[in-house]
Amino acid sequence: MRSGCFLVIVKKSPTTKTGFSVSLRFRITQHSRDKELIISLVNYLDCGNVSEKQKQSPILDFQITKFEDLIEKVIPFFQKYPILGVKAKDFSDFCKVAELMQNKAHLTAEGLDQIRKIKAGMNTGRKV
Repeated sequence: MRSGCFLVIVKKSPTTKTGFSVSLRFRITQHSRDKELIISLVNYLDCGNVSEKQKQSPILDFQITKFEDLIEKVIPFFQKYPILGVKAKDFSDFCKVAELMQNKAHLTAEGLDQIRKIKAGMNTGRKV
């Protein structure tokens, strides 16, 4: 199992004015035999965490959830080294949501609706 994704997470939050919070996550999943590759990403980007899981085969999950790291490290990395294929569209949408969040749009009902629309068309929701 090998995959990577840019995730936008919208969940209920009793502490926000809109009743929802928005967060971003960058994730790469690899077979545990690729541990050196995952560790090199952690070292190169100087952020994120790695967890090992046992499913059908042992896998490693590399995730970055800290907003500042996503803005300052992950996004610039993929701008410098562009992704090819349909994932490039997910990255573009991820960047749009990040910009909306930087501008505090996620704290308004209108901004939240805009983020939900972008999220609905990402990853498995994308029409190819």
